[in-house]
Amino acid sequence: MTTKLTLGPIAYHWSADRRRDFYARIADEAPVDEVYLGEVICSKRAPFHEPDLPATIERLERAGKTVILSTLAEVMLKRERKATADIAAMEAPEIEVNNASGLYARGTAPHRIGPFMNAYNEATIAWMARQGATHVCLPPELPAGAIAIAAQAARDLWLGVEVQVFGRASLAVSARCYHARAHGRTKDNCQFVCEEDADGMPLSTRDDRPILRVNGIQTQSESYVDLLPETARLVADGVTHLRLMPQDVDMVAVAGLFRSVLDGALPVAEADARLRDVCAGHSFSNGFYYGAAGYKRIAQAAPA
Repeated sequence: MTTKLTLGPIAYHWSADRRRDFYARIADEAPVDEVYLGEVICSKRAPFHEPDLPATIERLERAGKTVILSTLAEVMLKRERKATADIAAMEAPEIEVNNASGLYARGTAPHRIGPFMNAYNEATIAWMARQGATHVCLPPELPAGAIAIAAQAARDLWLGVEVQVFGRASLAVSARCYHARAHGRTKDNCQFVCEEDADGMPLSTRDDRPILRVNGIQTQSESYVDLLPETARLVADGVTHLRLMPQDVDMVAVAGLFRSVLDGALPVAEADARLRDVCAGHSFSNGFYYGAAGYKRIAQAAPA
């Protein structure tokens, strides 16, 4: 099976105009096979861009991309349950479930499992397959050995298995919106302050060292996960899909570099150097993959 390159759902509160322009470029220029759409972080943002979904889906599919709709990672309100149920009831396009309420609403109809569902081991993956899962995106904190075991379990069940290889790692989601609170506002009266931070709100330690990013109710890593040097190992271990998370950089260029490495058209070292240029000003990390602290950047070959 040919390894597919995917683009995860936008995590941030980008404006409708910016989203339209972004997906137009992805459709026309980005060498990705599959694109995930939908609001995953905050249901209050959805009305700003949901009206554009049909046109965005049509344009991406016309460009040969497979489209998948992702559900919310956290469901607390009646309107969020209804929104999740509405997506779960759709026959097309494919659905990625990120919350147990989505599993309940979807029943045993085919669906994908998103990275918020914590598919940490073979038993969990097998259970998900029995519930109708056809594909699993693993949590970003899994180390290489666990990824290999999970990929084998998924392959034995004829499931696709996906790993995030670029972009900020999602570390937690909360019932409270720290983004609003940091600006002296409540979650219900946030005034969409998260729109001011297109790549997340930076947090620093008391001695002014960058440590995390806040995105509404979500806590993210400060660094971008970069597993470009590890793609060959991931493919060899049976990972079928490699996920790029949209960030405030040239994502067409990012996708092009990963595609070049997958196709053998560019040496890994050269591609990774170019990736650093595209993401100038941002740090990279791969610690989780090597079983170390996630923020670390470990310059070594993948373990045998």
